[in-house]
Amino acid sequence: MKRRILFFVLFLVGCQSKTRQNTIHISLVDNGKILKIAGLDYAIMQEINRDTTTNIWQNLIQIYRMPTDSDLKDFQPIQPGKYVIKNSSLIFSPDTPFALHQTYFVRYYQYDKGSTAWDYIKNNQKPGKKQYIDLIFKP
Repeated sequence: MKRRILFFVLFLVGCQSKTRQNTIHISLVDNGKILKIAGLDYAIMQEINRDTTTNIWQNLIQIYRMPTDSDLKDFQPIQPGKYVIKNSSLIFSPDTPFALHQTYFVRYYQYDKGSTAWDYIKNNQKPGKKQYIDLIFKP
């Protein structure tokens, strides 16, 4: 009986998630001209910022215009712009101003998710496909 209880406790401990969940928040600042992205891990942001690869931030966080038919979201061109770290937030300044009454979305790839076999089973995920979150905003 003691073995069963010990096994059950070890099983529960083993099933607990060891990854910390980051909650991403977006907001428009400077009269809707700039997008502020908060909630990213500061140490990771600093490490990515040191990378000299061109457009490194566009590989992690992408901004798109929402098409009229939302089924075509995956086929939209990336909104060009400049990414800068300010305080503990990522600031995106688009090359062309956000259009009023146009819906946009931020696609945040969660590279820390889907890295274990349990993630594939739990999320019904296919190998090689990265998980992402789409956050919608309107200027």
